[in-house]
Amino acid sequence: MQKYEHTEEPIKIINKYLPHNFLAEKIVLSSLLISSEAIEMTSRKINVETFYFKNHQEIYKAILFLYQNNISIDILTLTAFLQDQGLLEQVGGIESLCELINQVPNLVYLEEYIQLMQDKFLRRLLIKLGYKTINSGYVTNIPLENIFLELEKQFFNLTSDLQSQEVLTSAELFSNILSELKQKSLEPALPGLSSGFYDLDSITQGFQKSDLIIAAGRPSMGKTAFCINVTLNIIKKYKCPVLFFSLEMSKEQLIYRILANEIEISNTRLKAGHIYETDWLGINQVVKTLSSLPLFIDDTPNLSIQDIRAKVQKILFDQNQVGLIIIDYLQLMQNSKLPTDNRVQELSQITRALKGIAREFNVPIITLSQLSRNVESRLNKRPILSDLRESGSIEQDADLVLMLYRDSYYNSNASNTNLAELIVAKHRNGPIGTVQLEFEAKYTKFKNLK
Repeated sequence: MQKYEHTEEPIKIINKYLPHNFLAEKIVLSSLLISSEAIEMTSRKINVETFYFKNHQEIYKAILFLYQNNISIDILTLTAFLQDQGLLEQVGGIESLCELINQVPNLVYLEEYIQLMQDKFLRRLLIKLGYKTINSGYVTNIPLENIFLELEKQFFNLTSDLQSQEVLTSAELFSNILSELKQKSLEPALPGLSSGFYDLDSITQGFQKSDLIIAAGRPSMGKTAFCINVTLNIIKKYKCPVLFFSLEMSKEQLIYRILANEIEISNTRLKAGHIYETDWLGINQVVKTLSSLPLFIDDTPNLSIQDIRAKVQKILFDQNQVGLIIIDYLQLMQNSKLPTDNRVQELSQITRALKGIAREFNVPIITLSQLSRNVESRLNKRPILSDLRESGSIEQDADLVLMLYRDSYYNSNASNTNLAELIVAKHRNGPIGTVQLEFEAKYTKFKNLK
């Protein structure tokens, strides 16, 4: 039988008037005494600390213990158990337990009572975090950056309902999937974000939430250009916030690339200012359109995982959602502010952390990656998974690996200089294959092959 442990320490509170709902707590406990279904639902949604009153905490712990050990639960077994544990007087005696059975709860409203308790619990944690914030201001032996990151993380956890994931039964999971399938059958659509490239979408079914996507290639293959195209296609179609971390180029350089792509004027001519009278109308229209889109560009060099998480949290707090995150590129990232000699291990930790961020925020992350020089020494220069530079766990952590290849880069006699291949080298949830795209080098623009 599982060992029972009770809380001996009294509840430490900042103020005796911390938010709570005494009646909701009593009704929930009363429900647990008359229904095993109520126990199962409540145990998945709230923990012991959600109860504000110490005696309610002990009663809830006792009920859970009895339930987990397949002991029938009623006023007699609960009283006997608490008496055996020396806790009966601590919870208010048999009179307090009798008050619970005198309540006649309506189980239909149980979930609403639980939500009331969760609301008060969240407010108590918010107050405690406020006091912690004040006390942190007096701590001088910890860098301010570390304090801010920790407080931001804790505050975000509160705004995400403490990120408490409810454990679902298989019946509930299948029921949810069935409802989802019915909805999709009524309104057929890609389950993920459409890249704007039809053949790629037919393989991937769009970029899925919580997926880590690696877009790899040798220098000058068009990795950044491809991600710019994907960004513009997604942000125009879904109007969702896109966060673009550019570790290689400045935000001004990236904006020039975006303008050249959209206006279809060469980047060189645009940067040199060789603009004709007829170009201005198109430029003004494109600038007006792009200015209204929720595109956020961050060109901070040497970003760490902590920096990315903090900035994603800020955008999420301001915009209420993040549709897509793009990082250009992986090898320029740092795992922390402290340097390390083992770069392969550091990159492995980074990709693992990026996958964690994708799941935490339920958003696809596209990370660009360099390929090793091994490609250059082969006769067939089409990249393969093992070419991922300092790969470590990159190919393990990635849900989707895309590799860019342009034959015209290596072969000046190529029959079609505008042809690019996008190789789906790994697809955790579907098929792999090769997609052909048109690449206009003058505008660094990818298009669907006509």
